[in-house]
Parts: sequence; C-alpha cells; structure tokens
Amino acid sequence: MKLNYLLGALLLCAAQLGSAAVYTYIDANGERVFTDKPPKNQRTEIINIAPSNQITAPPVIKPPPVYQADPEPLAVQYQVLRILVPEPNATLRANDRQLIVTVSSEPALLAGHHYRLILDGEPVGDPSRSPVFSLSEIDRGTHQLAVEIINEQGAVLERTPSQPFHLRQITLNDKRRVRPCKKEDYGVRPECPLKDKPQEKRSLIPFL
Repeated sequence: MKLNYLLGALLLCAAQLGSAAVYTYIDANGERVFTDKPPKNQRTEIINIAPSNQITAPPVIKPPPVYQADPEPLAVQYQVLRILVPEPNATLRANDRQLIVTVSSEPALLAGHHYRLILDGEPVGDPSRSPVFSLSEIDRGTHQLAVEIINEQGAVLERTPSQPFHLRQITLNDKRRVRPCKKEDYGVRPECPLKDKPQEKRSLIPFL
C-alpha cells in the first residue's frame, strides 16, 4: 500500500515536470493506482495538478565580441635608396671644405618621413625632406657617407651602406702643376711667390 502511495508521489512529480495529467483508480486488489495513462475499462479519476512554478532557466547570453582594431599596416618598403652625389670612392677637391650631397629614393619620400645624413657614423644636420644636403667644414681625407629614411618617431625605416669619398684641398703645388709660373707671375699669383723666382743669369763678359 505504501508502495502505491510512493509511486503516486513520483508520478505527480513527473507530471509536474512534464506537464502531463495523472490518473488514479482502485484496482482489483483494492489498492489505489496512480498512472499517467488512462486505463481501459476502469473507472478513473483525473487529478488536477497545479501549474508548475519551476523557473525557466534564463537564456544563455553570449558576450559581445571584443572589438579589435585593424592590424597595423606593414612598414613601407622603399625599393631604392641611394646617394647620387658624391659617387662611391670619389675624390673631391674643395678648398672651402664644403660638399653638396644629393640622395634619391623610390618611391619618393612619403608623408611624415625624412632623410637623415650620416657622416663617419654620426648624424649631421637636421633631418630633412629635401634630397639635397649642404655640408661644410669637412676635414681633408677619407670619409664614410650614408643616408637614412626615418619616420616621425625617429625610427629608421631604410639605410644605405656606408660609402667612402676622399676630400682633397688644392695646394699651391697643384696650381703650379696645372698652370706653371711664368716670369711675370712671380709676386702676382699666390702660388708664384717672389722667393721662388729663378735668378736671372748674368753674362761674365761686360757689355755682352
């Protein structure tokens, strides 16, 4: 008998969860039976079950996708960066110790980028968007020259290998070799001082 009541309680619980009707009747042995299916040829009673107060689980809300900024564009690749003037290993003569350097790049210099000239491993002058640099007070001898392309933060985007050039100053001897001194040039041209004027030959025979 207790088993029937236990079974009935389980059926009621199942009916509440599944929202199904529960039927009860007295079987041939005089015991009450509970079922969710109406039996045939039996006088049954329908047990009214109150609506379930089970709370429906809230829907799963997916978090919104995390916004990600577009990846940074690839660094600009300059296909060509070179020094046009002076040429590698060129010998230059400049008494005023001045030098004009011309550079070139392909593609042309982009917005926010600058050229920076490197002389003997050290930057000279201010970065510039002009491809022409004017240098002064350069010592005589051999020097190494390079050029960089930098961005607004000063990061180096491209750099040429260092290339040598030789600076010479024209001496008085160089000028005398190019244009030998004549008799009338001594004391007139700086490279022809009077002290270097050859002595005139005098005849040993008087009046000759």
